[in-house]
Amino acid sequence: MKPNHAFAGLLFVLAVAALTPAADKDDGFVPMFDGKTLKGWVNVNCAPETFFVKDNEIITTGKPTGYLRTEKQYENFIAEFDWMHVPPKPDAVGNSGFFVWADPIPAVGTGYTRGIEVQVLVNLEYKNKKGEITATSHGDLFSIHGATCVPDRPHPEGWARCLPSENRAKGAGEWNHYVVEANDGVIKLNVNGKVVSGVSKCSPRKGYLALESEGSECHFRNLKIKELPNTNPKKEEIADEDQGFKSLYTGLDLSGWKADDEAKKHWQAKDTVLHSDGQGKELRTEKEYGDAEFVVDFRFPQNKDAPCSFAFREWKGGDLKLTLTPGGRTTGFGTGGQLLTSENLKPAGQWNRLQVTLKGQEVTLTINRKPVSISKAEFKDLPPKGAFRLLPEGEMDFANLFVRELK
Repeated sequence: MKPNHAFAGLLFVLAVAALTPAADKDDGFVPMFDGKTLKGWVNVNCAPETFFVKDNEIITTGKPTGYLRTEKQYENFIAEFDWMHVPPKPDAVGNSGFFVWADPIPAVGTGYTRGIEVQVLVNLEYKNKKGEITATSHGDLFSIHGATCVPDRPHPEGWARCLPSENRAKGAGEWNHYVVEANDGVIKLNVNGKVVSGVSKCSPRKGYLALESEGSECHFRNLKIKELPNTNPKKEEIADEDQGFKSLYTGLDLSGWKADDEAKKHWQAKDTVLHSDGQGKELRTEKEYGDAEFVVDFRFPQNKDAPCSFAFREWKGGDLKLTLTPGGRTTGFGTGGQLLTSENLKPAGQWNRLQVTLKGQEVTLTINRKPVSISKAEFKDLPPKGAFRLLPEGEMDFANLFVRELK
């Protein structure tokens, strides 16, 4: 039988065509975004409307300052995505970022996380007094809020920040393509087809990935990631694990708090900061909590000496509350004014982080991650639930109010 060469050639072409899509799918990359929802992402500290999905894009309004992070941690990977700023005017500054190896909740007193930031910026450039460029819109890499790294090239001011070797970034209203390769504590950034920035010896070098909200509308699309082999980071090189904390403050308003018109005169949402002039009523959550852990950052204004209380339950014996005094070393906890010595408070004007855990009849307390002795604090007949309340007796700033309910 004479072979049919045309038929055989057709079979070969079909076979190649059938294999080609499979090869494309087998490149190891997986989508980070389904194009329709924010599944796989966590809104850490922003209002519900800050990040949303439209036309296969993740869009941030830029307000308030904060971030949207992945549900899972990543160590070594190659991530690709497109981004575009849409500032109010073509020449206005557009600011955002892609955080690498981030913590699940922000660093103390800020809306940002500890980690390495891949700058997503347009229309901004800083120079020092010598005229040397110190920050650009071209794809800087740098560590923030306690993270560390070494830039590939020395910075003019000695900062842990790598300035790009050249400007390949496009401006407002145009799409840019980033490839971020992170491996064994080393990050390289490819901007529109060429590697221009790099840092090494990063710590942490495992953690969450995040998109930043910082004042300007920004669009992200075509997010995908390919994980690379593990290189065994040490425990101290791994970001904190998610504990299930939920934000109590939107950064835009007093949603979730019982605040009438009078209260709104004295409590102001100032982006990451919730400010009290100390002249109004307390502020309490709409929801009551049982066993739970609370996190709140606070700072006393300089040259002020009014105390502030944090209350957790109300019952026949009075309030279960913690009272902190600026400039002093004493705190009071409980209903009888029990005095506790705390060496952990920072001076007025500096941010502190308070963590209080209520479990059953027991209470534990840390200030700035250091335990405060409260001599086996047990409070009998404590009601099972209560609102969380802020009771400043003078001007006061709060930030990063979170709660996690304990089972």
